[in-house]
Amino acid sequence: MNNKAIIIGATSGIGRALAKYMDRCGYELALTGRRQELLVSLQNELTQPCYIAKMDVSQPHDAVREFESLLTQMQDVELVIINAGTGNGDASFPLQGELDTAAVNVTGFTAIANSAFHFFAKQNRGHLVATSSVMALRGGPCASYNASKAYIATYLEGLSCRAAKHGANISFTELRPGFVDTEMAKGEGIFWLASVEKAAQQIFIAIKKKKRVAYITKRWWLISLILKYAPFKVYLRLIGCKKANQR
Repeated sequence: MNNKAIIIGATSGIGRALAKYMDRCGYELALTGRRQELLVSLQNELTQPCYIAKMDVSQPHDAVREFESLLTQMQDVELVIINAGTGNGDASFPLQGELDTAAVNVTGFTAIANSAFHFFAKQNRGHLVATSSVMALRGGPCASYNASKAYIATYLEGLSCRAAKHGANISFTELRPGFVDTEMAKGEGIFWLASVEKAAQQIFIAIKKKKRVAYITKRWWLISLILKYAPFKVYLRLIGCKKANQR
């Protein structure tokens, strides 16, 4: 069994917890993130062989070079997890925040996903995993975040279609977390807030089963049905928007 994996975006939150969980399961890992000191501290906590690389996916060409370097160093990688993501939580809704979100969640994701697809297609085996969100199902006040997560979901499905068309032996898993106790989930009384440890465990199970789509935690599947099919005026109330100005 091949136990080699690359996690893009492992310095905090779900990525860091998943790295620790996979390390305990005997995986040799390569970990990336923007903060070198956090990568080093995580590497020191792990027991299995581990490579680290400072990477900012908003700089796509540099990120791809680092990614391909890791593929060369590790050799025979069959699992890539793209977990890097950000969101614009500024209440003033500045343009730069929206552009920064798109640079990471759209451009950066595309760069790594495309590179991983070509690598797996060449070796005719592999499993590409990407963290989307339950928020990918509808728009929301954090417009770029929801839209960029929807892009991830659609692009990953597109890669799956492409692999099927060309007979490439590649598996794809889209992770759709609900609320997980990370830096991005701020505020009190957040609905169904899961620990990063629980999220990591369920993510690992979904990866091992090669699920096409996995809700994290699993009960968010029910919420996804409500979000997806609720009329717009009802949806606005569900997400806490008091006025419904559109039909």
